[in-house]
Amino acid sequence: MLGTTDLASSRQEKSDARLNIRTKASIKAAIEKAAELSGMDLSTFTTNAAFLRAQDVIAAHERTVLAPVDHAAFFNALERPAAPTKKLLAAAKLHREIVADSE
Repeated sequence: MLGTTDLASSRQEKSDARLNIRTKASIKAAIEKAAELSGMDLSTFTTNAAFLRAQDVIAAHERTVLAPVDHAAFFNALERPAAPTKKLLAAAKLHREIVADSE
């Protein structure tokens, strides 16, 4: 039996939300076997597996990884920003006028 941490139960909130899924019998059997081998009931195992995957997906979407060349270009642009164009200056002026008028 592999040692597994029950992340879902360690959260300090009431477990009152429901999640219902339909799946194929072979997938359910594999999940039940994995839960048994992990020493967890089916609900706890499934919740933990889904929660871990959810955290991975969220982290992947909240983090940007740049190749070295892109990293250098990004920080170079931050350190030496381009001068604003006439259109950008006009847009900033219009924005100030609209925001000042609305206050």
